[in-house]
Amino acid sequence: MKDAFPESGQDRPQSRDGFEARLRAIGAERYHDRHPFHERLHGGYCTPDEVRAWVVNRWMYQSRIPMKDAAFMSRVEDPDLRRHWRKRIEDHDGTVAEGGGIRRWLALAQAVGLDPDYVASGVGIMPATRFAVDAYVRFVRDMPLLDAVAASLTELFAPRIHAQRIEGLLAHYDFADESSLAYFRKRLTEAPEDVKFGLDYVLTHADTREKQDAAAAALVFKTDVLWAQLDALWHGYVEGNIPPGAWRPGEGMAP
Repeated sequence: MKDAFPESGQDRPQSRDGFEARLRAIGAERYHDRHPFHERLHGGYCTPDEVRAWVVNRWMYQSRIPMKDAAFMSRVEDPDLRRHWRKRIEDHDGTVAEGGGIRRWLALAQAVGLDPDYVASGVGIMPATRFAVDAYVRFVRDMPLLDAVAASLTELFAPRIHAQRIEGLLAHYDFADESSLAYFRKRLTEAPEDVKFGLDYVLTHADTREKQDAAAAALVFKTDVLWAQLDALWHGYVEGNIPPGAWRPGEGMAP
């Protein structure tokens, strides 16, 4: 990717504006809103079981977001950074009464005909989904803090896909209403708040060309994590190559 990884030998760091443009270019080329599965989903061409397969497998990612953020915070010594970052856990875990993004995702599962307890159990997750999401958790847990924050910057591009998803699902699927799509509606305001801090952190702390290159590579890695999950869904449920142990139509349905 030419813009994301300029030629070697350029040792001077990019300007703040130039580096931000570099990060945004990664999203423009590689964010998963460009994947054919999302075009199929948002255009109303997915079968009910393809939608259910997406909900089942995406649960793996949703459920691990607060876990990866907790792993990140366990390494952070700066109280200010911890204060900002813990909001991400609260967004997804919520309170006991409200439940946050995780509970809103399970409401979507119920709306498409799945048993929320089945989805929350993680049974039926595709192997490729599990490998991709676990790789992301390990990355955030083990890599330098700057790289871990940079990997979260896919949120720069998330409001666009959430808006497309709300519009497309409401237009094409009977299950879609304000209740079932509450997760995406809420992320329209949560994601920009989260990424404002994360972007400023990366632009400020990536003060050498080496750090900028590492941050750009971290963002590319995260786009690969998201893309790989959709590749697996397409291969398994659009092309009909469901792997052993993965969710099959008719399983885990709501009573």
